[in-house]
Amino acid sequence: MEIWDLYNERRELTGRDHIRGEEIPQGCYHLVVHVWIRNAKGEYLISQRSADRPTLPLKWECVGGSVLKGETSLEGALRETLEEVGLTLKPENGKRVFTVVGREIDGVRFSDILDVWLFHYDGPLTPERALTNEVARSFWMDKKRIRELYDNGELVHTLGYFFETEGLS
Repeated sequence: MEIWDLYNERRELTGRDHIRGEEIPQGCYHLVVHVWIRNAKGEYLISQRSADRPTLPLKWECVGGSVLKGETSLEGALRETLEEVGLTLKPENGKRVFTVVGREIDGVRFSDILDVWLFHYDGPLTPERALTNEVARSFWMDKKRIRELYDNGELVHTLGYFFETEGLS
């Protein structure tokens, strides 16, 4: 069972816990991170979701997920990266690029506070160190290749902001 902290729209803790899968109360939000990892060549680490994922199987995406109760956004970003792709990132190599509260995409309301992180990493890929089987495979890709995935419907559709966000490119 995954437990999250709930926040108000000003990113203040409400003191309420939330169990993943239950409906989030009106006016409350949970913290979510997207982690973009870029190497010195300007390529980004993109992962393909496992075929057995309940949502969006085999779609491509950046690392990401929900921040757990008691974690900061940065701690959640570092944990998700280790869990999904087996990389241990250095906190000082990352920066939060932007935050969105209560997104709406294609008419769907998201009760989250999304923090988008960018990390620099030039070490080896270590998928064997991943702590979950959420990811089928990962590759370094340039922005043009990521755009092709998006245009072909192969990239998770909620990541369209990647192409419009200064600081990610």
